[in-house]
Amino acid sequence: MAAIGATADGGSRRLALTDDDARGRRLLTEWAVAEGLEPTTDRAGNLFLRQSVRSASRHPVLLGSHLDTQPNGGRFDGVYGVLAALEIVRTLNEHGVRTAAPVDIVVWANEEGGRFPRFCTGSGVYAGVIPLDEARAMWAFDGPTFGEELDRLGWAGEERPGSVPASAYLEAHIEQGALLEQRELQVGIVEGIRGIRHLTVRILGRTAHAGSSMKGRADALRAAGALIVGVADAADEVGRWDGFSVTAGRIVVEPNAQSVVPGYAEVTFDVRASALSDPAPMVAMIQDVAERVSLSRSVACTVDAGGLSYGPVIFDPEVVGALAGAADDLGIPSMRMVSSAGHDAGYVARVTPTAMVFVPCRDGVSHHPSESAKPADLAAGAQVLLRAAVALARR
Repeated sequence: MAAIGATADGGSRRLALTDDDARGRRLLTEWAVAEGLEPTTDRAGNLFLRQSVRSASRHPVLLGSHLDTQPNGGRFDGVYGVLAALEIVRTLNEHGVRTAAPVDIVVWANEEGGRFPRFCTGSGVYAGVIPLDEARAMWAFDGPTFGEELDRLGWAGEERPGSVPASAYLEAHIEQGALLEQRELQVGIVEGIRGIRHLTVRILGRTAHAGSSMKGRADALRAAGALIVGVADAADEVGRWDGFSVTAGRIVVEPNAQSVVPGYAEVTFDVRASALSDPAPMVAMIQDVAERVSLSRSVACTVDAGGLSYGPVIFDPEVVGALAGAADDLGIPSMRMVSSAGHDAGYVARVTPTAMVFVPCRDGVSHHPSESAKPADLAAGAQVLLRAAVALARR
């Protein structure tokens, strides 16, 4: 799979709904059809690979993740979960194992948000969080809309997203952190996902000539700098914000000319709560800092907290228990943990009992060509996934 969209530095570039993304899906579909699975896509472009003989009384146990990558991504993020699911189906076929519920595979569309701005698009539509029309109207960073690309690739299927429910959803993934590696553990049992909020502070100052007096300026960019430093200093307070994280990841400046005092700036913050707590207190902190900057810098700060609102997500105790029990039965030491990153599982958990299993990645690095995981760890995670999936599919 890594040969498709391979980059010179050993990474992968399969941006969502591109020709390389389509090539990856075609290769996976070939492998899956050889195992007796039937491919279909729903209207949001999610690919399902299903057992041909379905139980009328049992909804499937669904396994999977995504194949799309960041623009300069690695080989394992998302891909591991999909290929582990395929390996499980192969293993069940090789050993003639039949379960009461089918074991199916899913590839979610545009998980990364590397080409279209809203991450986990396909799973969000599946779970009823993102309206299909809104998803189709979303513009790619390189031009076309999500709907136009679905139609171009023939991925806008007839199936209504979510119309074929699952009895459980399991997703294997690299950790995207270094905790497992530091503790020398092969498996993490994920109990949930941290809450994430995106908010934008818009700063209206006054444009002026760069040769104007420093006194009396209403410099929007200088105010943005004070805002970023003020929020970071507040977040560094020991005790109050332990476990929280805040990132000023995007800045817009107008007119963005070297001889002009900026009259407008905006800063977008990513806020992530501690463990499974509510991010609201840190959002309120940013609002307080913005008010202080307004007063001290003679600018007007407007806080738009209507951006991404995701989680916190608490996974289903029974599915979490199935994964933990599988690790115990296999004698694989594991730990309970919370994911710092968002995943398709976070949306799917709204409509289906869900949990995840993590394996270590070298130095905690992801979304980068150097992303790496040990074969033994990948195998251990897949083995836990297999045992848990079979246990859930036999109930």
